[in-house]
Amino acid sequence: MIFSDEEIYKATKHYLPTVNEYVKSHGGNIKLLGAKDGTIYIELAGTCHGCSMSLMTTKMVVQKQLRELIDPELNVINVDGTEPNKLPKEYYIDENDKIELNKSTKDKLFDKIKKFL
Repeated sequence: MIFSDEEIYKATKHYLPTVNEYVKSHGGNIKLLGAKDGTIYIELAGTCHGCSMSLMTTKMVVQKQLRELIDPELNVINVDGTEPNKLPKEYYIDENDKIELNKSTKDKLFDKIKKFL
């Protein structure tokens, strides 16, 4: 692939709202987690998180559309907690997005423990 991780990440971020329309129509959402070596790492959220069709959505919708829009060799992985679909230790993420993801993670954790307070 001739693009850097940063270029692929930024292109994906640009096109993600378009790709996300289908997922949103099913009550889901796509979070962009990072890029490494021609692979985009996402997390399906909402009703798509943990859905039995999430692999199909990732490959047949998200990956297919991003390949058409960015590069035909682009791969997309839904980080779903399984060993083959985990986020690598090192990957590209825009610093502003990293701050937003950390805030989102903290908010989710707070929501889980709020009932105990």
